[in-house]
Amino acid sequence: MKKILTILTISVILQSLTLSAYAGSDGTLDLNNKAKEQSAEVKDCFETVNRGIFAFNQGLDKVFFKPVAKVYRFLPKPIRSGTSNAISNLSNVVTIPNNVLQGQFKEAGINSLRFSINTTLGIAGIFDVASYYGLNKLDKEDYGQTLGTWGVKEGCYFVLPVLGPTTVRDSVGSIFNFSGGDAWYNVTVANNTKYFENSDYYYSRLTAGIDFRAKNLEAFDSLENNSLDLYASVRSLYLQDRKRKIENLDEKTETMNDDDWEEIDTQ
Repeated sequence: MKKILTILTISVILQSLTLSAYAGSDGTLDLNNKAKEQSAEVKDCFETVNRGIFAFNQGLDKVFFKPVAKVYRFLPKPIRSGTSNAISNLSNVVTIPNNVLQGQFKEAGINSLRFSINTTLGIAGIFDVASYYGLNKLDKEDYGQTLGTWGVKEGCYFVLPVLGPTTVRDSVGSIFNFSGGDAWYNVTVANNTKYFENSDYYYSRLTAGIDFRAKNLEAFDSLENNSLDLYASVRSLYLQDRKRKIENLDEKTETMNDDDWEEIDTQ
């Protein structure tokens, strides 16, 4: 029973991160021709099944993540900001090795310094001390993006129960997190240590999902209300955003908001 609950917890956590990835910072929906062309290049091999799974995932969001995210928003701003900073700092354990694999050695150095400074002086990343030293936050990287930079094609687009939208390439990339590619997973779940528990990993991922979802309540509502076909909109936005991240484009894709709470609250 414990293993079953653990698997369900992981699924719910990953779904939170996926659902939140389509919400824009200003609630706008940018489905331009370029985005549609990009999504058309990737085959939706199992669209009928995908749409059914997508509907199930949307229902899960409505009954769990959205209500929890609304409650989370009532927390004082310093708590939300500190939580967001700590989560962002922790993500560097995956970003740094992918910086190296992509040949981004300067970025790897900056992120390593940020992680070291914020983990120590910033008290486990709660305070973004590194930014005060001119080491500004950089874009996150993952193994799916690395495979993309190496020329690996997306493969079929599909939707997983609970886990949400992905592609064959991104799914393969995600496996690396659980096979030695995520240092945080290694010290909490893969290896027994006296400093951390398995639950520390799951709680951190769950908190990350709720934090992300809370930042994008209005934007995701706007996406739902203004899309004639929400499934097609999410598919297009997901593929567009992944392409932008893989190519490290400077242009902004209105798909999500991962800014600090201070920036959001002043808008």
